[in-house]
Amino acid sequence: MAPVSDKTNNGLIGILPVLLAAALFAFFAAQIPAIAAGEVLRWSMPWFPSQGIELAFLLDGLSLTFALLISGIGTLVLLYSDSYLAGHPQYARFALFLTSFLLAMLGLVLADDLILLFVFWELTTLTSYLLIGFSHEAEKSRRNALQALFVTGAGGLAFLAGLILMGFAAGSTSISEIIAADELRDHAAYTGILVLVFAGALTKSAQVPVHFWLPNAMAAPTPVSAFLHSATMVKAGIYLLARMHPALSGTPGWIWTLTILGAATAVFASLQSLRQTDLKQALAYTTLMALGTLTLLLGQDSGYAMTAFATFLIVHSLYKAALFLVVGNIDAATGTREVAQLGGLGRSMTLTAGAAALAALSMAGAPPFLGFIGKELKYAGALAADAPVLVAGA
Repeated sequence: MAPVSDKTNNGLIGILPVLLAAALFAFFAAQIPAIAAGEVLRWSMPWFPSQGIELAFLLDGLSLTFALLISGIGTLVLLYSDSYLAGHPQYARFALFLTSFLLAMLGLVLADDLILLFVFWELTTLTSYLLIGFSHEAEKSRRNALQALFVTGAGGLAFLAGLILMGFAAGSTSISEIIAADELRDHAAYTGILVLVFAGALTKSAQVPVHFWLPNAMAAPTPVSAFLHSATMVKAGIYLLARMHPALSGTPGWIWTLTILGAATAVFASLQSLRQTDLKQALAYTTLMALGTLTLLLGQDSGYAMTAFATFLIVHSLYKAALFLVVGNIDAATGTREVAQLGGLGRSMTLTAGAAALAALSMAGAPPFLGFIGKELKYAGALAADAPVLVAGA
């Protein structure tokens, strides 16, 4: 979707969401020293005391990393959107949807209760549906938004069943307590829990064979693609797998499922990306490739694999969000994203070309960019994979 032609300023409607996101980023950034020192911050209050369900939020290294990505990239995307959709008659609705999604994602990664986690999980599904279908006058937008809602919503129902089963098996809905107890692998319901959690996580993060909804979601405005489908929503499933890794990983079911599906998604998406002529579709498939790689890394238990996962998560979010915004600039300036119709833009769009070059070099893993470190760690993680465990699990 290209921006409207009337470039009148959005005023307070445009700046207030930016200020809110920036304030959240500043708050989370201020917590870095404490979390780096090994502290874990938790806040809770009773929600359904009779069921032991709390409004509980946890800030540790994993949730802080995601919170910084969500609020930091969210700030930049909201600022970009104020210009990209300047003068749009429905910009207030767009800003409300995008800000609501940002808050829902923050709630998801900070939640320390299974039921609370699911509430925010579904809020991201609903708000992403509204954002994908923002241009609701277009049949394609409506159809693709419904498709994303159906696929991720169906996975969410299976996920809810898995969370309920997990709560009964563990005797608690507190995620931190479940992880600390580390008893789920020996429970009779472990296989059922694993299957249902995988159903939610892998549909949310668009793994093969339910990958198709992500490229189709590119019907959304480009800022939505940069935020939801590169840096945040599609990584909700990845976050879930990372959060549950200490409690569920290490079994043949975990290792083989994530290894096979992650590898299949990465290889399939890599090949499909080479066939795309639309710049957003090419970025969508390379995003799928990255999601498959992250899933593959989470299937392993080595320290190198986990370090590679964390590094690549951050690196990919940064360079892919930048590339999506570059494509937004190109679309706004030329009215097309088709590669065959584009050429020589470096002379007329110098800043955009420079940003594209830097992001692309990081994506390619060229030194001295952070992408180089991320890809080197991926290789180290692959070499450190415990092959005897994989063979024993066959």
